[in-house]
Amino acid sequence: MSRYTRYERARIIGARALQISMGAPPLVQMETNDPVQIARHELEEGVLPITVRRG
Repeated sequence: MSRYTRYERARIIGARALQISMGAPPLVQMETNDPVQIARHELEEGVLPITVRRG
């Protein structure tokens, strides 16, 4: 995982948590059903196909 600012991390986790809560399948196996925790874990594992464009 590349270095993200805390704002980028918050935006990525929030967007992915919304996707999960709307029915998108999680990309990692977890015992919890909390979309935010799942999204945070996905970001930490580096499995999200998300890029950040700065400019």
